[in-house]
Amino acid sequence: MGLLSDPNRRRALTNLLTRLNTPLCIVCYLAGVAWFMGLAFEPFTLRTYMSENAMGSTMVEERFLAGERALVTAREFAAQKKKMGGMPVDWLVKAMQARGLEVFTQSFSRTLPFPDENKERYMVHGTNVYGILRAPRAPRTEALVLSAPCTPGSSNNQAVGLLLGLAQYFRGQMYWAKDIIFLVNEHDLIGMQAWLEGYHHTNTTGMSWTPLEGRGGSIQAALSLELSSDIITSLDLVLEGLNGQLPNLDLANLFYAFCQKIGVLCTIQGKLQRNDWDSAAGYSQAVQTMLLMVLKQASGRPWGDHGLFLRYHIEAASIRGINSFRQYKTDLTTVGKLLEGMFRKLNNLLERLHQSYFFYLLPSLSRFVSIGYYMPAFGLLAAILLLLVGMREPFGPGVLSVLTPLIISHLTGVALYTLPIMAQQTAVEHFPVSETEAVVLTAIAIYTAGLALPHNTHRVLSGEGTEEGWRVLKLIAIFYMAVLLGCTALINFSLGFILALTLVPVAAFITPHVPRVLSALVMVLLSPGSTLLFSIFVYQELQEAPITLLEGWNLFLSVISQGILDHNLYGSLVYPLISLLVYPCWLLLWNILFWK
Repeated sequence: MGLLSDPNRRRALTNLLTRLNTPLCIVCYLAGVAWFMGLAFEPFTLRTYMSENAMGSTMVEERFLAGERALVTAREFAAQKKKMGGMPVDWLVKAMQARGLEVFTQSFSRTLPFPDENKERYMVHGTNVYGILRAPRAPRTEALVLSAPCTPGSSNNQAVGLLLGLAQYFRGQMYWAKDIIFLVNEHDLIGMQAWLEGYHHTNTTGMSWTPLEGRGGSIQAALSLELSSDIITSLDLVLEGLNGQLPNLDLANLFYAFCQKIGVLCTIQGKLQRNDWDSAAGYSQAVQTMLLMVLKQASGRPWGDHGLFLRYHIEAASIRGINSFRQYKTDLTTVGKLLEGMFRKLNNLLERLHQSYFFYLLPSLSRFVSIGYYMPAFGLLAAILLLLVGMREPFGPGVLSVLTPLIISHLTGVALYTLPIMAQQTAVEHFPVSETEAVVLTAIAIYTAGLALPHNTHRVLSGEGTEEGWRVLKLIAIFYMAVLLGCTALINFSLGFILALTLVPVAAFITPHVPRVLSALVMVLLSPGSTLLFSIFVYQELQEAPITLLEGWNLFLSVISQGILDHNLYGSLVYPLISLLVYPCWLLLWNILFWK
């Protein structure tokens, strides 16, 4: 404490930080990147383990043998779906009733803010069908959910067939202490959102739906099943949910434990497991898997129907069948046994899953990185902002001059958030574009216009730009960025870390005295929009599906439209975060570059 209380020593420390500021910033940045890349190395990872005692052993005898019957049911469902041109509601109701379930339906409708050209829909009308198997040995205050989305074409027919097969098998067992809800939802995430809102008596998205006539207990956990082939080669576990939420790690551990017991090949991010962690190939595989998880989590979108359950504090995951590793084969009987074992273990829970981690990264299913290990990577990047703050003290005379840039930057962000949807009809009337193209191009136009705004607006109030003025503006921008990135990283580490990688260097080097043309180019390359574009190319490379520049641009436009739709349909926070906070913060630094 003496070092900080003594003015002479404090002054000496300030002078030392002033002299070493640039080297310290560079060291912190490189250390943060190196720390993050080292997270996939075995010494930084922990071996997964079951924290919940009720699920600590997989010693149950799975007896489901109706895989072939499930295939027959899947073919019947496919034929009915083709005949009806959509979800065969009446057939599903009868099929569930024949299996002894209490069956109910829910109608819903939603008009999208603009057409979803990826799935060719605008006015969405559908029906969810669900059956409840009442718990015979408990007061029916808790429930588990098994869902299978009804998708167009031949996709996911086998999942519905297996769901009905498991319903028939579960009906004959007497050990259930929780209600089991078997749900077939139409229009994927939209149908799931309608059902969850109806089940919990909430309406956060403005969707129209009929009230649920039947309910089970409080939902403790949920699994969403996606199977589109009679024979699969592996099961892929999907965990990333809305706004980067993840289920309790014990749910992933339970899936991995039963895959090991039954002998099913399991993957995460579509990547096979490796045991040679100390080799270059093993480390490369772990890095790719972890980076894919980071990019998916940073997107903020739900990567399966399970992603919407997490909003209601329900631990959920999607199990997706893959048919790409030809040397392995798994039939529906084996998949049914795995699901039976998982539900029997979840049935034993006396309380919600809570003992394991909710914040983690997975380089594989057998190892994980806890929040205590990955947060220092972000902390090292955030330390650069603290070093920058320590170098600049506020000056009174320039406070008034920064008021106008602050207001204009945030008004630009408000326009980026509101105008793309509000102005789509006007754009369609005056330009030969569709509604979706109008929304995306309007967003890009407003984003670009922010760069072209007059950057000497600070002189309107002060009459001239001062040295103190841009220093105060930079101090405000750094404080702003530190709070923004810190809060983002606490909620969604992946998004906060990616933004810090690009925004912190800009905050560190930008002044009005650097070469403007070169600095402007660097700033554009490190802007939020460019970060999104680069992330798309990185994601495709990690998926081993590289794309051309034109394909990348088209995918970039599609991601923007989906981000806006996800916000309006499901409440994803990434688009408002970028438009209302991150982009205005970046514009403040852009104003500093052109300060006069």
